[in-house]
Amino acid sequence: MKFLVAGLGNIGQEYEGTRHNMGFAVLDAFADAYGTAFSEKRYGSIAECSAKGASFMLLKPSTYMNLSGKAVHYWMAKLKIPLSSLLVVCDDINLPFGTMRMRSKGSDGGHNGLKDIDLHLLSDEYARMRLGIGNGFAEGHQADYVLSKLMKEEREKLPDLLGYAVKAIDSFAFDGVEKAMSQYNKSYFTVEFR
Repeated sequence: MKFLVAGLGNIGQEYEGTRHNMGFAVLDAFADAYGTAFSEKRYGSIAECSAKGASFMLLKPSTYMNLSGKAVHYWMAKLKIPLSSLLVVCDDINLPFGTMRMRSKGSDGGHNGLKDIDLHLLSDEYARMRLGIGNGFAEGHQADYVLSKLMKEEREKLPDLLGYAVKAIDSFAFDGVEKAMSQYNKSYFTVEFR
């Protein structure tokens, strides 16, 4: 089995460590766990690894968040990946930090990266894993919030959350999306702000 796991984010130093780059952070953790590294390819950075008879292609699009569909569509076609073997990892302002939700399909939920993927694939019938980033922003300041850095309390918890997400991706590949959803769709922890 071959899987394409696309982690969404924005390239460039100014976006490193921001809430909107949660997808990139998860893929970096997955690559570290499997001892592989990313290299620059067309429309993004790619890493490859395999385990238990499954091969993973990890994609961090270089097209910026709102144009993620171009990269995902290109690599799905190039690698002949079916929709059932695609997993998109992204942030979600509708979930508290420390919460993860995997779905086998669904709406974009207002996420511009998912919206562009739906547009390019002409479908929303693919799995997605959303990691909560909270919604602690004043009205009209959503863009500033998602592009802001994580707070100290969140940064301290991030390694554990990323490790949890890596296990969820493994489960998606080895156990199937339904079992992964039942096992990992819960709040991993709650951040206590002091």
